[in-house]
Amino acid sequence: MISAFTFRVPKALFLLLIPVNLILIFVTVLYMTGRMHDSKEFISSSIKALNDKWDFDSSNTVAGGQDSNDLSTLDKYGYVIKPQEVKFKFINPKNKQGNPKEILKHNTDEYEKLMKIRINEPKNADIDSMRPPAEGDFDKYQYESATIIALVRNSEASNIGKSIKRFEKRFNSKFRYPYTFINDQPFNEKFKKHMASLSQAEMHFVEIPSNLWDKPEIIDPEKQKKLMDELASKDIAYAQKESYHNMCRFYSGTFYKLPELQKFKYYWRIEPDVDFYTDINYDVFKYMRQTKKKYGFTVNLYDIAETVPSLWPETLKFLNMGDNYKYVNPNGAFQWLLDDLQNPNKNAEAGGYSCCHFWSNFEIGDLDFFRGEAYDAWFNYLDSTGNFYYERWGDAPVHSVGLALFADKNDIHWFRDIGYVHTPYMNCPNRESASCDAGRFTPFDSLLDQNCMTNWIDYSMDDPNAIY
Repeated sequence: MISAFTFRVPKALFLLLIPVNLILIFVTVLYMTGRMHDSKEFISSSIKALNDKWDFDSSNTVAGGQDSNDLSTLDKYGYVIKPQEVKFKFINPKNKQGNPKEILKHNTDEYEKLMKIRINEPKNADIDSMRPPAEGDFDKYQYESATIIALVRNSEASNIGKSIKRFEKRFNSKFRYPYTFINDQPFNEKFKKHMASLSQAEMHFVEIPSNLWDKPEIIDPEKQKKLMDELASKDIAYAQKESYHNMCRFYSGTFYKLPELQKFKYYWRIEPDVDFYTDINYDVFKYMRQTKKKYGFTVNLYDIAETVPSLWPETLKFLNMGDNYKYVNPNGAFQWLLDDLQNPNKNAEAGGYSCCHFWSNFEIGDLDFFRGEAYDAWFNYLDSTGNFYYERWGDAPVHSVGLALFADKNDIHWFRDIGYVHTPYMNCPNRESASCDAGRFTPFDSLLDQNCMTNWIDYSMDDPNAIY
């Protein structure tokens, strides 16, 4: 007979086999003595504890790849997406440390460092297939279903005209995408002639139907006046200007319902008094389609918390109604929405919302995203609260919260290569054609804490240098 010890078993393995054999003997004895039922629970719980610790089993999940234990899910991932149980939590995924002043310095340094890296055009698409047509070949060019939109009044002809001149120089004279000018009043002939003199592109002049612009009948005039006066007492700009509230509501959730926009898939929004610091020599709409992006922006900053105190709480109410949880994209930009490190007071005032948003005076968007069931149902709920008038919800935070919740964060694109300014904030890349100081966010040091771009980079981008 050959002894078992003839085989050279490593000492560590031998020591491991001893307790394993003892457990097997113990289980066998228990089974034989009829005590297996109680011990099953003990063994099962022990195995589960071991399994949870080492993550051996990936089947113990719910929607979005979450653990079934809601508490551990919330702590680990920062969200739970279940019927009537949608929750979010800021988990500081980059483990940033320090007080708000220290966080600001870190974020500012990181932003400026990144922005000073020399870049050109996006690397994640076939940019050469998006070049402008040769002079005389515009009729042969394969245009995307897109338009340039501007919500303006007749009295703003001069200021929007300056923006269009700059926009034409940098981009649209090379492509001639059509313009759609929008107004709640009819455009006069003087305005139309002035716009036509600025571009060879096709132009449309649209009067907004009253049902898409006017204040809804559900609004209580007395309550509105009282709350608007309270906002004005806090020096909130445009608090008492009803047309401004109308504009915010329109751009938040009714602009994409304009009959004249139904034939378009993409839009590029411009406004009076903006400028472009770089040449744009590729078709951004083709870029959006080829990369399947839903939204593009240049500037990312904090909103005034006093204008949106209930936007996030009301959004959570909506998500926890019926089966609305299904609208949440598990790869959304949740941590960007929730950060409380740089401006904790804003987060507290806004009920857990960081107040970070994409500055919507520049936005390139997929209209089908806004027309979609998720965004439209959410907007209709927000509209039913009356808080576009009782508070001063802006279209920028509304767009941003909707995108962060209902779109994959990878489908939201930072046009880092496009130099842009709407005083006092700007996006200034380090590019050969840029006519600005690379990395500058604002000329005013007192406004540096309004920059939320580093949060987007840290929480919503896998690699900021992968695209540029």
